Amino acid sequence: MTANPEWLPPLVQMGDYGGHWEAYLEALYGYFKSDFVDSKPTFEGRKLALKRHPLSQGKEATFWHFISEGANEDERTPDFRRCERIRWPRPVIDNSGDGQVKVWRNQRGRETRICVWLESEDYLVILADRGNYLLPWTAYLVEQPHRRRKLQREYEAYWKTQP
Repeated sequence: MTANPEWLPPLVQMGDYGGHWEAYLEALYGYFKSDFVDSKPTFEGRKLALKRHPLSQGKEATFWHFISEGANEDERTPDFRRCERIRWPRPVIDNSGDGQVKVWRNQRGRETRICVWLESEDYLVILADRGNYLLPWTAYLVEQPHRRRKLQREYEAYWKTQP
């Protein structure tokens, strides 16, 4: 694995908040809010909006998808590896032109998704294409070797079809 790019912020660890979940959660949300609510991020010239509903504890659904896992919205559980990387989605999106970041589109059902993969850190950000705007959908650490191989094959197959 190569060194982190200089634009990648440090991890945000729960120990920095005395192990107190509520304080940690508020700090995580503060970073998310600064990066996605208070500012106007774009990707390839298109506005990034947020999946706001369902709101939970006054926080947008996108936030919960960045820090937790689970298929059922009401039963998602915190993933501390995602939590620690809450400051990473925005810089990965903003630096998608960096040679360390791989970008491609794929289909998930009827939806077009944009994958933004900082391969050196095994960190993947998924954007949902809504036509006039994009939704940051989720972001997570790619931990399984078979998943890395699948992403690499997807990336290569996509770029073989591009002019």
